[in-house]
Amino acid sequence: MKENIRVMISEEDVDRRIAEMAAAISRDYEGGSVHLICILKGSVFFTCELAKRITIPVTLDFMSVSSYGAGTKSSGVVRLVKDLDEPLEGKDVIVIEDIIDSGRTLSYLLENLGNRHPKSLRLCTLLDKPERRVTDVKVDYTGFEIPDEFVVGYGLDYDQQYRNLPYIGVVTLAEDHEE
Repeated sequence: MKENIRVMISEEDVDRRIAEMAAAISRDYEGGSVHLICILKGSVFFTCELAKRITIPVTLDFMSVSSYGAGTKSSGVVRLVKDLDEPLEGKDVIVIEDIIDSGRTLSYLLENLGNRHPKSLRLCTLLDKPERRVTDVKVDYTGFEIPDEFVVGYGLDYDQQYRNLPYIGVVTLAEDHEE
């Protein structure tokens, strides 16, 4: 199998939208600070670009949860791979995701984090696929709503490949035809 990638959202459009989201977060928390929780691995690129553009004080922590294997569909089983290094109590927390699909992972994660008594807990995602939702999650900051296609780039991967693409691309699998 060979993957073909077509551009869905250009690098320029992604950069512009991240700047808009950072401005909204900076306004919403003006006079305060935010604690960003980057969901590894996919959200690293987005979190770094977003944090650079937020104009109020920012702290970061990292968490890893998994509901994907090597395929293109969520397995539905959520596994905590790496927990936070710092407590959340009393902090204004924003969970940063690369993409929200079924909502299962984020529903589990938000419940888990809410039990840690943050001052506030919001969700920010670069990409949202609302038509795939099986569990309701409230998204506070959304970069782009996209159709139900498998996407890569800007941190999103297909079997650990394509994270470094500077745009959002759609993956299609093509049979290799040997002549």
